[in-house]
Amino acid sequence: MSSTEPVDPPPLYAAREPIFPRRVHGQFRNLKWVLMAVMLGIYYITPWIRWDRGPELPDQAVLLDLANRRFFFFMIEIWPHEFYFVAGLLIMAGLGLFLFTSALGRVWCGYACPQTVWTDLFILVERWVEGDRNARIRLLRQKWNAEKVRKRITKWVLWLLIGVATGGAWVFYFTDAPTLLHDLFTGSASPIAYTTIAVATLTTFAFGGFAREQICIYACPWPRIQAAMMDEDTITIAYREWRGEPRGKLKKGQHDPTQGDCIDCMACFNVCPMGIDIRDGQQLECITCGLCIDACNEVMDKIGKPRGLIGYMALKDEANERSGNPVVNVWKHILRPRTILYFAMWSLIGVGLVVALFMRSPIDFNVTPNRDPLFVVEPSGAIRNIYTLRLRNKAGEATEFKVSVKAPDPADQSTLSVLLEGQDGTTVTVPADETMTQRVYIVADPGSSIATSERTELTMWIEDMTNTDRVSETTVFNGRVQ
Repeated sequence: MSSTEPVDPPPLYAAREPIFPRRVHGQFRNLKWVLMAVMLGIYYITPWIRWDRGPELPDQAVLLDLANRRFFFFMIEIWPHEFYFVAGLLIMAGLGLFLFTSALGRVWCGYACPQTVWTDLFILVERWVEGDRNARIRLLRQKWNAEKVRKRITKWVLWLLIGVATGGAWVFYFTDAPTLLHDLFTGSASPIAYTTIAVATLTTFAFGGFAREQICIYACPWPRIQAAMMDEDTITIAYREWRGEPRGKLKKGQHDPTQGDCIDCMACFNVCPMGIDIRDGQQLECITCGLCIDACNEVMDKIGKPRGLIGYMALKDEANERSGNPVVNVWKHILRPRTILYFAMWSLIGVGLVVALFMRSPIDFNVTPNRDPLFVVEPSGAIRNIYTLRLRNKAGEATEFKVSVKAPDPADQSTLSVLLEGQDGTTVTVPADETMTQRVYIVADPGSSIATSERTELTMWIEDMTNTDRVSETTVFNGRVQ
């Protein structure tokens, strides 16, 4: 007989239990150290790299100049109308994430995600101040005393310093770093800069120090999306239970042929930054960082068992290993239709961006005919059209440009003349890295075929007088039909 009492539904959110990963040594831990050092180095150092672009342009190698709506990346300058380059890079980043996930599982999460990198750094500080896993567990359970207060405050202060450095490095990407650093210390920086640093400091402090794996489990959508990117050929971390089971404690001087290689030492669990036991199978929380592999291999070396009880493998490998067949070559897992498709799409976009970058015109302009009025009849009978020319100087110094116009029929070329409002002659000087609006008058002689035709297509040419680069754009001349 079933009970009629209501049953409380299971909680949707589990209260966080502190995780204290143990120190581990091995190739994957060393790889994570190297990647962490490289990525943090790039993040903190990049705003201080200088790049000479001329006397009138910023000399910061990487600068997101939002005030002037320009992005500088070493020798590359991206203008607002070229934002498709940024969009292309974002698409490449997404496809790259799909590619690596389909081939190697959550390798991004385990090695390169900012949450993982900064959490690793915070754990390193925590271990340096409070000790390894057992010491930190004892300190957690210990009553508050002078030692606990000292260690907690020391750790938190170091975490805050890392957070300040993180927020400070972030704002340096948006303005000249040395100038902003001086302004920050003198109190003359913009309130936006102080606010951004404060927000970045607090979020880094909270996410890296306290939330940690909770961000990966609850805040990040990627663990839910990754399943669509993975299949039976995706290489991920797995426990070879057919080799490790039944597990049991290792007894000195005794060998039990019925016992598996796993001695239930919990080393894989103790080093996991996500607090999971990989022996329970694939889990959403696993970020495939490889630390459990290092820990298990270390134990296998000590007890004289072969390495690889926990390792990177594909689901297809399980059937082969269980039946004693040779393991499939890793490249056969990686090079398959899905990954080849992702790589092809990623490469095509990359090649397209590079081609577009090198095919960019050295002179950027557009010309717009004024429609009110369509034309003006001068006292001499000549027909004048008015145009608005927007000319962008991409050089690091003021540049002189010459404006000319070409008729479709060479015989009509002599009947056209060009005048620039406010300028002597047909040249105009545009300041460095600026866009200038110039009014242009094109005049057709009275009685000429262009002056008496309703519409005539003309070609306006802009020539850089410093290097003779030339670009053109087609426009329309409106005449007076007799």
